[in-house]
Amino acid sequence: MNNRAVLLANLGSPDAPEVPEVRKYLKQFLMDPYVIQLPWPLRALIVNLFVLPKRPYSSAEAYRSVWTDDGSPLVHRSHELLNALKPKVDIPVAIAMRYGKPSIESQIKHLASMQGIDEILFIPLYPHHADSTVTTSIKEAERVIRDNNLAIKLQALLPFYDNPAYIDALVNSAKSALSEDYDHVLFSYHGLPESHLSVADPSGTHCLKSETCCSLTSPSPAHATCYRHQVLRTTECFVQKAGLDADKYSVAYQSRLGRAKWLDPSTEQTLEKLAQKGKKKILVLCPAFVTDCLETLEEIDMQGRETFLAAGGEKLTYIPCLNNNDDWVDCLSSWIKAYPIFSSAG
Repeated sequence: MNNRAVLLANLGSPDAPEVPEVRKYLKQFLMDPYVIQLPWPLRALIVNLFVLPKRPYSSAEAYRSVWTDDGSPLVHRSHELLNALKPKVDIPVAIAMRYGKPSIESQIKHLASMQGIDEILFIPLYPHHADSTVTTSIKEAERVIRDNNLAIKLQALLPFYDNPAYIDALVNSAKSALSEDYDHVLFSYHGLPESHLSVADPSGTHCLKSETCCSLTSPSPAHATCYRHQVLRTTECFVQKAGLDADKYSVAYQSRLGRAKWLDPSTEQTLEKLAQKGKKKILVLCPAFVTDCLETLEEIDMQGRETFLAAGGEKLTYIPCLNNNDDWVDCLSSWIKAYPIFSSAG
């Protein structure tokens, strides 16, 4: 196994919580064809004329609200995970960001320069498949290897949304909160335009064709790349492991952008409805993220709490992501050692 190295990949962050850096980051992110799935001219028109002139100002303010002395929470906590993982494995490990620094390109070149390394185990840190997270990360890694003529084989970790070790780590991270008094558990997953599900459907005939297309009791080949099916499966596994009652939890989707039809229901509206229904004390998890970031720390732990309290709720407890929890570190190290769970990329 000594000819291999590991590269973890997270989404990324601007270099600083200021408008120029945020604008640069947003442009790289939103011009990715896997994020805004439109032809380049239309994508460029939307990004440059409607998003970049104003959005960086509000986004920079949001980033400033979560920025720490160590910089970006996502980048800093990703490095904490890296440092916790390194002693657990006997091969080189690095961390990269799909957008921003350190880039996938710089880290692959770094690993490829090490003597004897001819294979990289690539771990996109997203439990669920989405072209805007998993596919774009893998495609970027493949591009780097191809454009630089690197004699490196790439193996990518399969989506781990229902992997028992991941579910155990997720449930264990919530045990303390679940032992307290609460009325409801909300699973808030990152949103996705419905069109992304259709594009990812290999059959072209399953996703969004019926109300039960994501049914957990009706297996379909489309489920291997269906984000909604996979988040529902994660929720089901968590609920079974934690022993939650059917009326004690719900699923919603956050982080919407633009006018396209996104997965429903929205987290913001769900928080309001829960409060209005008398759910005074709620717990919120964000299982689509394994590392706390702007979407969890600002959108849920700040904005989400404000929305819930304004609607009549009394207490919102945000359950942090796995970050560098011991269970999660052990989980990753076991996957690295269980080489067959990786699949060839490219």
